[in-house]
Amino acid sequence: AAYNNIVGLKPTRGLISASGVVPACRSLDCVSIFANTVGDAAEILRVAEGFDDDDIYSRHGVPRALPQAQFRLGILALEDREFFGDMDNATLYEKAISRLTSLGGDAVEIDYTPFRAAGDLLYQGPWTAERLAAIKDFMARHEDAMDPTVHSIIAGARTLTAVDAFEGQYRLAAARRAAESEWAR
Repeated sequence: AAYNNIVGLKPTRGLISASGVVPACRSLDCVSIFANTVGDAAEILRVAEGFDDDDIYSRHGVPRALPQAQFRLGILALEDREFFGDMDNATLYEKAISRLTSLGGDAVEIDYTPFRAAGDLLYQGPWTAERLAAIKDFMARHEDAMDPTVHSIIAGARTLTAVDAFEGQYRLAAARRAAESEWAR
C-alpha cells in the first residue's frame, strides 16, 4: 500500500467477514482495506466489521484502547530492512520512525526472524496446498493461462503430504512462540 501512496489496513482474521471472497488461504485469510487516509481506513473498518454466522472464521471483535502518550514501536534492525533498491522508501521508513518517536514512541529493535519464518510458510510451505484447494477447478481448466510465478507457487503444492502440513503447523507454532517474546518487548 505504502509503495502506491495509499493506506493499507489488515484487520485480524475474522474481524471482517470473508463470505463471498475468493479465498487465497481460507484458514488464514483476512479482508484488507485500502484507502486514501488512515481516517478513511478506520471508518471503513468500523462499517465493515461484524460477526457473520455464515463465515466459519468470523469472530466478535474485542475493543482495545490505543496508547495515548507513551508507547513502544517495533522497528526492524538495519540488516532486516529490505527496500529492493528504493532509497526513497528507506528514507520514508526512517522518517516514520522519527515521527512516531516525536509523538512519544519508544523505538525498540525487534528480531524479525520469527515473523519472516511465518510469512515464508505461506509461499514455500504447506499452506500452498490450501491455495491449491481454493482454485483447483480453475487451475485444472486454465493452468497455462496463469501468471508463471503464481503457478509455480501453487503447483508446488501437488507434491505435499499430510505430514508436510503437520510439520508446517509445528514450524508456525515455533515461529509464533518466538514472536511472542518480541511482542512482549
